[in-house]
Amino acid sequence: MTSSTTTTDATVDFFAQRQLECLETLNETTVESSPRSGLFCRGTWDGWLCWPDTAAGTSAYALCPEFISGFDPKRFAHKVCDENGDWFRHPLTNKTWSNYTTCINFDDFEWRQQVRTIYETGYSVSLIALILSLALLSYFRSLKCARITLHMNLFASFAVNNTLWLLWYRMVLADPEVLRNNGAPCIGLHLVLHYFLLTNYAWMLCEGFYLHTVLVSAFVSEKKLVKWLVVLGWTAPGIVIIVYGFLRAYVSRAEDTIECWMNESVYVNILVAPVCISMLLNLLFMCNIIRVVLLKLKAPAGPQGTGPSRTILQAFRATLLLVPLLGLQYMLTPFRPDPGHPYERTYETLSAFTASFQGLFVAVLFCFFNGEVIAQVKRKWRTVFLRTRANSYTATQVSSLRLQFVRCGPPVPGEEKV
Repeated sequence: MTSSTTTTDATVDFFAQRQLECLETLNETTVESSPRSGLFCRGTWDGWLCWPDTAAGTSAYALCPEFISGFDPKRFAHKVCDENGDWFRHPLTNKTWSNYTTCINFDDFEWRQQVRTIYETGYSVSLIALILSLALLSYFRSLKCARITLHMNLFASFAVNNTLWLLWYRMVLADPEVLRNNGAPCIGLHLVLHYFLLTNYAWMLCEGFYLHTVLVSAFVSEKKLVKWLVVLGWTAPGIVIIVYGFLRAYVSRAEDTIECWMNESVYVNILVAPVCISMLLNLLFMCNIIRVVLLKLKAPAGPQGTGPSRTILQAFRATLLLVPLLGLQYMLTPFRPDPGHPYERTYETLSAFTASFQGLFVAVLFCFFNGEVIAQVKRKWRTVFLRTRANSYTATQVSSLRLQFVRCGPPVPGEEKV
């Protein structure tokens, strides 16, 4: 049995159990209560909530389901029983209908839509910047080296992750039916998305480890180092995701396997822990790199120079700026305000900015502000510009010669002979 099949079965079991409890409650109520007089709507299960027997011309009320994203469990949904003793039918579908619109806090809903807009905007801008960065680094072959290879893997990881987040917002969160069906495609998207989310931080760790190794170890084969880092950057997150998927599909409660796994679960810590470990390791690397760089800068330069190279210092500065920024929302997870807290909106807004614009920060610091990349772009621009001017000058000379050749021919009637 596959994980997706098990998850779907768990979701079915969750709602089947609630339906069974509802029917048992309705049967007990029917047996214990005296025979009803007059018209009434019989108790029913609508797929989300259990509605008791309700007198005609009245409405039944129930607390909104807490397992539906966007619903406020402190609010009440209601179901109308018509005068003729039938549950109200929606005019568009002609099916019995429960009113859950009152479960939505529209002020909170609008704010969450704004946060979602921040996420979508940030991921879109970051994706464009990352694609441009990959195009630049791929175009200039003179930039090919171990450090640029790591940068390109980092950019590719962020680009795929941003694309998957945009798909998640457009195809899953925007369609309540997809969440309710909880099918294998959306669960698969959840797992793949979080795999590439982990690769982002794995590759940041690879960047930090590479800088640390190059500066601290005098003799190291960069080719072998990059090969090992490529294996680490792409396979280590896969192991974490396999463990996470197995535990959440086979061990977790039924409530943790509904709505495409988007609900918070204790197993999310399996994903948060590697990110925090990666951030802490990078901070340790940065502290030791700072120590080594300061020692080398203070040391007197020998005949061939003992200080770190300019390119290494540039990469170090970029990484030093980037490491505290990336993963900030995960480092602050233990301090996340409770729902309804005055600082909840501030926290969520800052998290939206830091998470969605990470790709842009990576592209700017490692590519657009990279001195080598800027030099190559300037050199290419000057070459194209000067070549254009040279071609223009050559064309002007040719045109002048042609004009002289024509004017040296037989005189045109009516034209004065010079």
